[in-house]
Amino acid sequence: MTITALLCAMTLTSCGSDSVTGPQSPETITFAASLGVDLNAMTRSSTGLYTRDLTVGTGATAVNGKTLGMHYMGYLSNGTLFDGNTSASPFSFVLGANTVIQGWEQGIVGMKVGGRRQLVIPPSLGYGNTTMGPIPAGSVLIFTVDLVSVQ
Repeated sequence: MTITALLCAMTLTSCGSDSVTGPQSPETITFAASLGVDLNAMTRSSTGLYTRDLTVGTGATAVNGKTLGMHYMGYLSNGTLFDGNTSASPFSFVLGANTVIQGWEQGIVGMKVGGRRQLVIPPSLGYGNTTMGPIPAGSVLIFTVDLVSVQ
């Protein structure tokens, strides 16, 4: 899967297909041990997004309207890697422009360059009840994101 799925997620247009599979809940599923997810050690937002800083950065802060450069790895709860970018060329997007899933829009705000954060994203802030490439409808998504630049 490429970053195209992240970019089309907000509109849920023809990028995926609808499914009748019910959504998962972070609180009721079992995460692969390899992911290191501990919901009790994470902060839960009112929207159901879980975040945990693995490394607190010391550089510029991610705020709406800024172009961010990110490295990331995205996993399903069973540990399957579905997408990632750790190449020399970071994935860039404007925070607050709604070009990525809401889990990213909400979960990256406040990070500082050099920071690494784990995001556990419920379906309502990801792809909902839409299948997106290798991501089944209703999936909880787990991302490890690194903020490498703010412009």
